[in-house]
Amino acid sequence: MTQDELNEALRKHKMWLDSKWGGECADLSGANLRGANLRGANLRGANLRGAKLRGANLRGANLSGAKLRGANLRGANLSGADLSGAVLRDADLSGADLSGAELSGAELSGADLRGANLRGTNLRGTNLRDANLSGADWGYSCFPLWCGGSRFKTDMRLIYQLLAHIATLECDDPEFTELRALILPYAKRSHRARDLGLLEDESDES
Repeated sequence: MTQDELNEALRKHKMWLDSKWGGECADLSGANLRGANLRGANLRGANLRGAKLRGANLRGANLSGAKLRGANLRGANLSGADLSGAVLRDADLSGADLSGAELSGAELSGADLRGANLRGTNLRGTNLRDANLSGADWGYSCFPLWCGGSRFKTDMRLIYQLLAHIATLECDDPEFTELRALILPYAKRSHRARDLGLLEDESDES
C-alpha cells in the first residue's frame, strides 16, 4: 500500500467516524504497512485483520474496537495507544512497545507477546487465554484477575512477582501464615522483593 493510498483511507475513515457523506470504514485487512508512520492516527473500529504492521509507529494511535486478528505487529511502537476493545486474537506482538497502552477489554487470546513492553499498561478485562507472555515486562501494569487472565504462557519472573505481592498481604488465618512461609523463599527472588520489603525479613532474622 502506498502512502497516498493510506492517506486516502485515513481521510475517508475520519469522515466515516464523523458520520459524513462519502466516508467509509477503513479496510486495511492484509495491507502491507510495515514500518508505516501512523503515530496518533485515528483508526477506531478499522479493519486491520492480518495487516503487516511490523515495526510500524502507532504511538498514541486510537485503535479502540479495531479488528487486528492475526496482524503482524512485531516490534511495533504502540506506546500510549488506545486498544480498548480491540480484537488482537492470534496477533504477533512480540517485542512490541505497549507501555502505557489502554488494553482494557481487548481480545488477546492466542497472541504472541513474548518480550513485549507492558509497563503501565491497563489490562483490566483483557482476555489473555493461550497468549504467550514469556519475557514480557509487566512493571506497573494492571494485572487482569479474572477468568480471561488465566491459562497464558509466562516465565518465572512474573511468577516470582505475583508470589511477592501475595506474600505482602495481611491475613489472620493460620492457613495463610503456613502458605506464606512456603512461598516466601520464592517471593524473595522477585526483582521487586526489596521494594516490597520482603528482604527485611532476612535482616530481622540475622
